[in-house]
Amino acid sequence: MRNNNQRPGGRGGSGGFSGQGGKPRGGASSGGKGKRPPFGGAKSGASRSAPFAAGPRGRGEAPSRSFTSPEAGARGRSERPAPRGYIEAPPRAFETPVAEPRARAERPAPHVPQTPSGAIWLYGLHAVAAALGNPARHLRRLLLTEEAESALAGTLPRPWAITPERTDRARIDQLLGRDMVHQGVALLVDPLATPTLAEALERPGPVVVLDQVTDPRNVGAILRSAAAFGAAAVIAQERNAPEETGALAKAASGALEAVPLLRAVNLARTLAALKAAGLWVVGLDADAPPLSGTALRERRVALVMGAEGAGLRRLTRETCDETAGLAMPGAMESLNVSAATAIALYELTRAG
Repeated sequence: MRNNNQRPGGRGGSGGFSGQGGKPRGGASSGGKGKRPPFGGAKSGASRSAPFAAGPRGRGEAPSRSFTSPEAGARGRSERPAPRGYIEAPPRAFETPVAEPRARAERPAPHVPQTPSGAIWLYGLHAVAAALGNPARHLRRLLLTEEAESALAGTLPRPWAITPERTDRARIDQLLGRDMVHQGVALLVDPLATPTLAEALERPGPVVVLDQVTDPRNVGAILRSAAAFGAAAVIAQERNAPEETGALAKAASGALEAVPLLRAVNLARTLAALKAAGLWVVGLDADAPPLSGTALRERRVALVMGAEGAGLRRLTRETCDETAGLAMPGAMESLNVSAATAIALYELTRAG
């Protein structure tokens, strides 16, 4: 495209050179003291890389710089000496070197235990020893470190129902996660079969009913207290209670194998079934009179424990035969649900 400021055969525009067919400013056709040799022209006989001649003011030779001439057009960059006063344009966007983007550090993927479908990993010496000694358990794999094998043999003498696999602690960490306190032992098992309510009531002792207690460690600790004080079973809700997991079994410290854990679809109907079976349903409530094991000596009790903070739900409280609290003369007004369950079970069994 022709520059509008350029005329054929005439002087160029302000760019310091004429258009195609024109003469350079101060060329052969111009006379006077302002005459200076053309630059980059083929007729001048000068090399394209030759420096400028000294101007009328006596300036020295200017260094040659490369610039793009409009005459080059699509032919690309032309290597010519830059005219005096020429300001070289900044490099084009595509000519600017672009730094390579830094490689983004990959975040480690969240740990997912390598557990076959339908199975769970139990860990910890007491939980694993109790599961090995439970004939109702279906065992799949037993992983042990050298130290843990000796410790397990001291807790549960051989022979065991499954052949152990010797491994190291890092392998068990990989299976369970580094945060698990596995003590160098892991046992892959199937979940226990759940007995019916009638089968569970064939066992002696009180029954513990959990109303929306969701923390697996709390449920495990309650199972441990239930085993310690001779409870027949622990009943939790189907939808709002934790599944049987390694964390629950670890907190239960072997009690998961000793006390049945039942699931109730409807807690109010389950309480009605317990009443029909001859149990006296007592809901633990902080505002109620203190629980008295002596007053309940002749009764078989179903002890109902509510969630921390919320306590018993309204329908659950109304279904109970009575409510009772714990005598706490100290500064604390409440206890963790697992601690409160242990104290209530102790109160019920000490007067028996």
